[in-house]
Amino acid sequence: MAAPSSIHAFEDGHALAASLAVRIAEDLRAAIEARGEASIAVSGGSTPKRLFERLSHETLDWSRVTVTLVDERWVPDTDERSNARMVEALLLRHNAADAEFVPLYVEAATPEAGIGEVRARVAAMRLPLDVVVLGMGPDGHTASFFPGGDRLAEALDIANTAQVVPMRAPGAGEPRITFTLPVLLQARSLYLHIEGPDKRVVLEQAEQAGSPLPIASVLRRAQHLEIYWCP
Repeated sequence: MAAPSSIHAFEDGHALAASLAVRIAEDLRAAIEARGEASIAVSGGSTPKRLFERLSHETLDWSRVTVTLVDERWVPDTDERSNARMVEALLLRHNAADAEFVPLYVEAATPEAGIGEVRARVAAMRLPLDVVVLGMGPDGHTASFFPGGDRLAEALDIANTAQVVPMRAPGAGEPRITFTLPVLLQARSLYLHIEGPDKRVVLEQAEQAGSPLPIASVLRRAQHLEIYWCP
């Protein structure tokens, strides 16, 4: 059985970002103290922009931190839709400029063609991840677990030993690459960052028994999940 999720509600996105940045920084410092290094996987989209800005100013030994993405569109970081581009522009600067970044995109025509190289990059990281920050779309997707995804069942399979898989779905736009659910659930600290009343409604739908929304797989299986939300 999954542990109950904790919901932290804030007045606005600025207050949320400030609080979550402090929590994440505490997690990263604790990981460095315990193991000499720390890792964090973040999500793309527009929601985490304020969080990245606040986190980039947190004081810790960023040279011991590895940053990667929960998932990525299969586009280079020169593309405005690249998650890596946003991380590089908003997070990997100020104090966080010293962090190591592990992108999930490689120069290959498709994620299927590049999956071997991406898996090698991930294998070189120390797992489990210390921090994972998930987002959620209005269709209930998280990471690249899209409704109708061609490899959704594989990505959500708790017994799957693959750490990353390609994903194509009608609502995904470009082909994607994503960490699988088992890797995300193993994170030492797992957060879900959502904003807006519509996202709260989707979350409530996902909490219903038997919900088919992909985020429901996280809610059902996560042993520890803290939800940060604001209207």
